[in-house]
Amino acid sequence: MTDTLVPETAEAGRAPQKRLFIKTYGCQMNVYDSERMADVLRPLGYAPTGAVEDADFVILNTCHIREKAAEKIYSELGKMRELRDIKREGGGDMTIAVAGCVAQAEGEEIMRRQPAVDIVVGPQAYHQLPELLTRTARARGERIGADFAPDDKFDALPAARFTEGPTAFLTVQEGCDKFCTFCVVPYTRGAEWSRPMAAVLEEARALADRGVREVTLLGQNVNAYDGERPDGKKATLAQLAHALADIPGLDRIRYTTSHPNDMSDDLIAAHGELDALMPYLHLPVQAGSDRILRLMNRKHGRRKYLDLIDRIRAARPDMAMAGDFIVGFPGETDQEFEDTLDLVRRVNYASAFAFMYSPRPGTPAAGMGRQVEPEVSKERLHRLIALLTEQQAAFNEGQAGRTLDVLFDKPGRHGRQAVGRSPYLQSVHVDDADHLIGRIVPVRIVSGQQNSLTGELIPQEHAPAAAPEKAA
Repeated sequence: MTDTLVPETAEAGRAPQKRLFIKTYGCQMNVYDSERMADVLRPLGYAPTGAVEDADFVILNTCHIREKAAEKIYSELGKMRELRDIKREGGGDMTIAVAGCVAQAEGEEIMRRQPAVDIVVGPQAYHQLPELLTRTARARGERIGADFAPDDKFDALPAARFTEGPTAFLTVQEGCDKFCTFCVVPYTRGAEWSRPMAAVLEEARALADRGVREVTLLGQNVNAYDGERPDGKKATLAQLAHALADIPGLDRIRYTTSHPNDMSDDLIAAHGELDALMPYLHLPVQAGSDRILRLMNRKHGRRKYLDLIDRIRAARPDMAMAGDFIVGFPGETDQEFEDTLDLVRRVNYASAFAFMYSPRPGTPAAGMGRQVEPEVSKERLHRLIALLTEQQAAFNEGQAGRTLDVLFDKPGRHGRQAVGRSPYLQSVHVDDADHLIGRIVPVRIVSGQQNSLTGELIPQEHAPAAAPEKAA
């Protein structure tokens, strides 16, 4: 969960007069959406603030994946209502909006339960925020925008993005057609839809012109990308990656999140062909038991997943794998949980997320029998996390002595320290490197910790030759 801030700009030398506060919950796509909401509101004179009590407009950009997500939002809305009451007592006011997946799933219910909410807007309709905000200010009209029309949304967004720093998210695909029995995404984000290739490349070029060196392509099933090419045919994610790699200044490409069923041959091959495609792949499997995978409606089995890992590592031997796991799915036996542990040992993850199953209203799994006792699920979760933590620590510690190219993107906590990302998405802390923010520099890794690496700059005379810059 983050508070989203974007660079503050003033038009014609005048300071913006209205303040915007966005609280972002959940995934990277929500971070991207929050940035774009700030973009569409900027022409109305809204500038960011990090203090919610100073805000004229507050947006809670919500996620429906975590347990009791909606209840947490209602609790937060209660605090927002109190802040608004205080502002009104002082002669001010505050507009409150709920955006994102909870808004999509519970729009009318939100307005009923919390009348303080002025606007509810789903993830495919936030381009309507200026209109909804205007209608709210006039105290008339419909206040809910929660349809499924991502093409309309992207067409309506301003071309300019006010990102800062050398990294950026770039949404290329939305929605999901997989209908995993535990997941609400198909109901909150709609069917799979891909942005046209030309539109993605245009946004990427604009980002590169602003100094972005690394983009992370986002989608609920990003490797299902099939955006229209200029010739009218469908592009694959691999073809998009090849085109992005040709953009001057854009040196690194990542993508998340992927589905095993959409890991195509050309995408696997691209990992061996493109230096810009980073050797870190988030490929969720969720469970290691074929029976549980069938109950989850994952449409792939254990063997297929392990074969995929072998093929990916054959194309890119240094590939670092990341994943997602759910423990305690309805009916999961002790042996089926052991199957998950066995799969984890076989893959050897560099990073992974593990969650205890919790029912999502309206999903098929919520009505399944044989729900696992919470105490059993908790014990399984602790065992799985212990194994994943051990693997992540070993992977990080194994980087000691290596030289890795690090993209520095922010200052560190100490003195002239800077923090960057390795090709494997590890956080790397380096002293006396604050002057290198925005650059990709070879770094000798001194040590690896559980969640980060410590490195040192290589004296210039010993540094390996830098890769040539791409021609403009």
